[in-house]
Amino acid sequence: MTIAAEPLTRFDRVQDRQDTARRLLASSARKSYDPLIEVDWDAPIDHESFYGMTPEWCSLYGTEMWDQMTEAQRITLTEHEAASISATGIWFEIILMQMLIRDAYKQDPASPHFQFALTEIADECRHSTMFAKAAEHFGIPNYERPKWINFLSRPFKALASGSLAFGGTLAAEEILDMMQRDFMKDPRVQPVTRTVSKIHVLEEARHIRFAREETVRIAADMSPIRRHLTRLMLAITVYMVVFCLVNPKVYEAAGLDKKAAKKAARTNTYYNDRKRNGCAKTVSFLDECGLIGGPGKYLLRRGAII
Repeated sequence: MTIAAEPLTRFDRVQDRQDTARRLLASSARKSYDPLIEVDWDAPIDHESFYGMTPEWCSLYGTEMWDQMTEAQRITLTEHEAASISATGIWFEIILMQMLIRDAYKQDPASPHFQFALTEIADECRHSTMFAKAAEHFGIPNYERPKWINFLSRPFKALASGSLAFGGTLAAEEILDMMQRDFMKDPRVQPVTRTVSKIHVLEEARHIRFAREETVRIAADMSPIRRHLTRLMLAITVYMVVFCLVNPKVYEAAGLDKKAAKKAARTNTYYNDRKRNGCAKTVSFLDECGLIGGPGKYLLRRGAII
């Protein structure tokens, strides 16, 4: 199913884009945060009373292995999974910044669209710094992505544009957003993690709005061939992001057998259902834009996204 929209003239599309950018620029002026000031990076860390993230979002929650873990192991695992998720966020936000810079390069500097693109780039720079400082705060090492992921993502970050760029951004950001909305409200979670999540959720709402409206505008004019290709590339992008969320090394940090933990996480119906339910709104939107379908559906099912 695709969104049925009345035909717009080129002038209407350009005007609509600029109006959206003006509203988002005004929102940025009213409510933006500096994480170096807003987050209490000197706060003491209580490793005994607080989880690193909402435990229900842990990849092993609901499994027999989780039931057998000590509370200390559960806390350690959630701290390391939160750091792994943040590392994935940094990775994709750096890719996003490159795509936004390419998009801005072609725009009129006097236009609101250009100016909001730069504003979003500045936001993403702060977010990546914030995620990095959070990992440093908890003393957790950087969880790198597999080499094959880095290899496959290079063409995407170098060439992605249009609906592929904005659709991929939307899917990746909303995956993080659905988790962090729980983190920020959960009193069981480390205070620093809650503050970091709150800042990211509040500012990312503007970015998601920007990506959604751009995706609708661009997808409406796509040729059939470009639409099929975009569907496949979007599915690959979303699959890679979901695949990278939990680095298997986090299990070793909690004193678990990595091979057994990977298997338990892969077959964890509870965790897969949470991912699927959290992604449902974005998947429905992309489907309405005609960007879900074809061979890409196999990858989305494999990643427990649909």
